[in-house]
Amino acid sequence: MNAKNPLFTIFFTALIDMLGIGIVIPVLGHLFMDANGILPGEYALSFRTLMLGILISVYPLAQFFGAPILGALSDRYGRKKILLISLFGTFIGYVLFAYGILTRNITLLFASRILDGFTGGNISTIMSAIADISKHEEKAKNFGLIGMAFGLGIIFGPVIGGFLADNTLVSWFNPSIPFFFAALLSLINFALVIFNFDETLKTVSHTEVSLLTGFKNIAKAMSMQNVRTMFIVVFLITFGFNFYTQFFQVYLIEKFSFTQVQIGSLFGYMGIWIALTQGFVTRALSKVMKPETVIKFSILMLAISVSLQLLPKVPFYFYVIIPFIALSNGITFPNTTAIISNLAGKESQGEILGINQSIQSLAMAIPPIIAGIISGIFIGLPMIVAGISIAAAWAVFITMYSKKKEIFHEV
Repeated sequence: MNAKNPLFTIFFTALIDMLGIGIVIPVLGHLFMDANGILPGEYALSFRTLMLGILISVYPLAQFFGAPILGALSDRYGRKKILLISLFGTFIGYVLFAYGILTRNITLLFASRILDGFTGGNISTIMSAIADISKHEEKAKNFGLIGMAFGLGIIFGPVIGGFLADNTLVSWFNPSIPFFFAALLSLINFALVIFNFDETLKTVSHTEVSLLTGFKNIAKAMSMQNVRTMFIVVFLITFGFNFYTQFFQVYLIEKFSFTQVQIGSLFGYMGIWIALTQGFVTRALSKVMKPETVIKFSILMLAISVSLQLLPKVPFYFYVIIPFIALSNGITFPNTTAIISNLAGKESQGEILGINQSIQSLAMAIPPIIAGIISGIFIGLPMIVAGISIAAAWAVFITMYSKKKEIFHEV
């Protein structure tokens, strides 16, 4: 990948962004589950998991409103300007969150996640930039680069976060340090876009923008058979997978007494497999198989492998199962994104991918609250729900998707 190639900057922008996201993964669970964390020691486990779930959910809920607005604005004003706005919001969000930890101010934690979520439409904007410069048959391969960046972020981010929060390693390390470090990364990302990102938007469109944009766009998208089917599939996969990812750390803490470093290392291991999958397997498959064919098998494999995470009695077996989760997840998401992108006209890439981000954000906002409640009943129940939801996505795609195409154009 040549440094002058737009994909080079897009990839590294996504990598730094994902690294910042990965850093916080091992921190939040311990922040709420530990007696010496953000909540007083007398609070019950059920209340702790509920508060953790609500905090996790406000980010994607805010993103549900922000992503389609930013996606539509990027179709009007360009990818670069909107990406810079979203990255600045991310920087402020991380700083506020770190300060909220230091001051034990839960209100500030929620405010920072809402701000970061609303301005966090950078991934849909990055996806739009990729769509701008990709030929029809190259989209799954190029979207896989974002998945590879995600994988690399998950490799290094959780490991860094786990170590930076552990004061047994360095006396001044604490749970706020990973967020300050993530803020620094977002500044680096901001500078990278300013100096090394050329505008990719070629066709300008003028979509109406309001807080109701997400609802209006989804309503139109749902009127079209294949677009509707794919959004239902994406919703169910994201809904299920987030039951797994967002509360797997709680399961590890409660059942196996995992430390922050152990959680970070396990997610880092998962990231290695995701990066390998989307860096090599997805790109190789895109040359010989259509996205529609790929996800017929990958979604079912994901449902089965996520469900298997309930079986291990010793942590070692997680390392056996996780490669199958990473492989199936790493194949599924870039191919579903490619299908959705291909169902829209060139003038509506930002809009359709913004809608896709809204669907995913909504699907990410609901599971943490439900998982926070049902974890008090049985700590492994979120993973059971995860497997069922992803299996339902596979059934919807198999039964409802047709070869007849109707192209989505701007609202």
